[in-house]
Order: sequence, then structure tokens, then C-alpha cells
Amino acid sequence: MKKTLTGVVEAGEPLIQQAIDALRRYHAAQDSGQPEKDVERLRLEAESLYQAVTEYQLRSLGGEGATRH
Repeated sequence: MKKTLTGVVEAGEPLIQQAIDALRRYHAAQDSGQPEKDVERLRLEAESLYQAVTEYQLRSLGGEGATRH
């Protein structure tokens, strides 16, 4: 399988969509004045998903991601 940027993005679309949805939930919680602990939890979830997207893309394109444990 040829690894192209387009192929990597297409293969990672479900994860990318999860990250986008998490960011939307975080912003909605901020805008609606939800408790700070809930907003922070949603921020951490979005941040984690975006990090997962980055790691996936780096590894898929043959780059060095963070060390796997």
C-alpha cells in the first residue's frame, strides 16, 4: 500500500472526526457555563484525541512518534 498524505488522512478520518467532535463539546461547555471540572475534562479529552491524530499521522507516514509503551 502506497503511503500518501491523502491516504493517511482518509484512513484516519474517524479519529479526526472524534477529535473535532470533542473540541466542539469542549467549546460548547465553555460557552454554556458548565462547571469548570467538566470543561477541563472535555479539554483534556479533546487534547488527547488531537495528540492521537498527530501520532497516527506521524507513524503512518513513517515518522517518529512518541515512544510506545
